[in-house]
Formats: sequence, structure tokens, C-alpha cells
Amino acid sequence: MTAPAVELLVVDDIPDAAHTLAELLRLDGYGVRVATCGEEALRLIAEKRPLGVLLDVDMPGMTGRELAHRLRDEFAGSMVMVAVTGLGDDSAIVMDTIALVDDFLRKPVDPRQLRKIFRRLAE
Repeated sequence: MTAPAVELLVVDDIPDAAHTLAELLRLDGYGVRVATCGEEALRLIAEKRPLGVLLDVDMPGMTGRELAHRLRDEFAGSMVMVAVTGLGDDSAIVMDTIALVDDFLRKPVDPRQLRKIFRRLAE
């Protein structure tokens, strides 16, 4: 069995949400790891850098905005970042995060939109 061509990381402080999105992506053939906080995400990225990161905006501790900022600083756009949230668009954290990421999706995430975003990584 060969390893998946594209590795992704799903970061969400709600484990059920993270694992549901991860399973959806695995069904499409991606290799997916899950982190439930920003610190765990950074540790997993240090072990093996993914080509894409799906991150929740509103997490306790290190927020998705803080994580996106650190990833942008360290990897200078070499990974696709997609923010997801259930917060309103007028939230400052949402607006700041959108400015840092490549794409933005609302919860609940539409699987078709998610597939469209990550499909370009496999090309």
C-alpha cells in the first residue's frame, strides 16, 4: 500500500468536529492527522509538514488566528491554510484570520467546497 500523495492537518478543539472532517478527507484519499489545539498542531507540523491545514478560528489557548500567523511567518505560504468557523463575519478574530489564510469556510463545512479547495494540492 502506498502512502497518500497529499498530507493534511485538521485542527479543531472539538474532537468530534476534527475527526469528522478528517474522515471526510481520508475518504477522498488524503493522509490526515488531527490536532485539538494549536500547540499540538505545531508539534505535529514539526514532525511532518502537511501541504494543507484546516484550522478552527475560535479555539481556547492558541486561537486559529494565532496559529495561522505563526504558520505564515514560519512557512511563508508553502502550505494551504483554510480557516473554518461558526462565528459571525463581523467578529474581529474572523476578519483577522481571513486575512492570513488562503480560504475560509463556515461551519458546518460543505464537503463539496472542502474538496474543491484541497483538490488543487493533488494536481
